[in-house]
Amino acid sequence: MIEARGLTKRYGTTVAVDDLSFTVRPGQVTGFLGPNGSGKSTTMRMIMGLDHPSAGAVTVNGRRYGDLPRPLREVGALLEAKAIHPGRSAYNHLWCLAQTNGIPRARVDAVLDLVGLTDVARRRAGAFSLGMGQRLGMAAALLGDPGVLLFDEPINGLDPEGIRWVRNLLKGLAAEGRTVFVSSHLMSEMALTADHLVVIGRGKLIADLPVEQFIAQSSRQYVRVRSPEAARLGEMLRAAGATVADETDGALAVTGLAITDIGETAGRNNIVLHELSPQAGSLEDAFMELTNDSVEYRGDVTTDVARPIPTTVPAGSPEPGPLSDLTR
Repeated sequence: MIEARGLTKRYGTTVAVDDLSFTVRPGQVTGFLGPNGSGKSTTMRMIMGLDHPSAGAVTVNGRRYGDLPRPLREVGALLEAKAIHPGRSAYNHLWCLAQTNGIPRARVDAVLDLVGLTDVARRRAGAFSLGMGQRLGMAAALLGDPGVLLFDEPINGLDPEGIRWVRNLLKGLAAEGRTVFVSSHLMSEMALTADHLVVIGRGKLIADLPVEQFIAQSSRQYVRVRSPEAARLGEMLRAAGATVADETDGALAVTGLAITDIGETAGRNNIVLHELSPQAGSLEDAFMELTNDSVEYRGDVTTDVARPIPTTVPAGSPEPGPLSDLTR
């Protein structure tokens, strides 16, 4: 179990993490979400004792990480895939880690096989692709067979097969009763993997609840209604206080009225329904709505990127030199 209480981290006048409290429990995958600059990586570094809190505390299984006698046997983490000596082979990298915590050599072979790196175990890790580096980082996290695991963006650089493998691995680890804490920017993947969410923005806690409840907060939930008398039904639903919008195929998108009330309204007025179905918002919808005020860097979607590049040189500008000048 991971417990953070009043966790705060300041860098000069910048507050990266602000009075953050949450608990990551065993037996489930807890997703750690937030916009860029929200403090996710800083929080994970404080859990692992790499950064010291300015205030508050965070413990793993009741103790600070630095107080664990054999930390690799209790906590495994992938925070930076390329945090390895580039001249060392994958096998020797893991074997060096194993010896610091009394982990047998056989475990090195086991985790290399688990992450699919057995065939390249003797190659220098510096020549690995990003995806292979991610797999090696996961092998290091799993080396001590720990009960608590942290992964920061573990699917970066992985192909679709690798992403599915990571998803199944994380869910399998949680099913074994381990504590699994994982951050990602891929909302579609978190929707498939996580059971619970901790969401932060500008260093503050925004949400700490199961995935289903988080999605249910999205205002994009609505009831889709198809009927040969859609116009008449729409007028009745508006009169009952609902908000009704027309979809492109002629169906109605109804919010503000329960699905049972919509059906009963149609029934009382002898209106035939061809479809009456709830439409849930996505994790991405709910995340964007909830963190909208916490986005630090925002692009200008109104910019006319299709505007052609001028072919004339403004008055007073120097004449361009020959093409060869550009390569000097």
